[in-house]
Amino acid sequence: MTFETLKPEVSNVVANQGKTVDERLLSICKLLEKHIEHYNWVGFYFRNGNKEELLLGPYVGAPTDHTVIPFGKGICGQVAVSNKNFVVPDVTAQDNYIACSISVKSEIVIPIFVNGENIGQIDIDSNTPDPFSEADERFLEFVCENVSEMLS
Repeated sequence: MTFETLKPEVSNVVANQGKTVDERLLSICKLLEKHIEHYNWVGFYFRNGNKEELLLGPYVGAPTDHTVIPFGKGICGQVAVSNKNFVVPDVTAQDNYIACSISVKSEIVIPIFVNGENIGQIDIDSNTPDPFSEADERFLEFVCENVSEMLS
């Protein structure tokens, strides 16, 4: 499926009031991981209340030990501080990278804002070197905007 084909699918998942928020987030993870070949691990991290840390939310892919990430640590922790998208074409080139799996070659993290506040992010790992394009960023921003509306 193309990004444009996936957009209505994402919107349908978000609009499904019969499911809990976590069920809908997991459905989004499954949808993206299944239909986008270079998305090998898809998950959400959310701010832990007022603490300067992220907690792992729903995800699909290999299990991870990184269930709590301090702000500033790793790519996700950096996005929690910068409030900006972070595309990493080669994780080995990042000094502050937290390795989840030796098969991961690249990563993209897009923040989720609710009422102007960064409350979390979508995190995608790829086993393919440098697969993420501007189209991935725009699509994932769309996903995050939908998730934001669901969480508002």
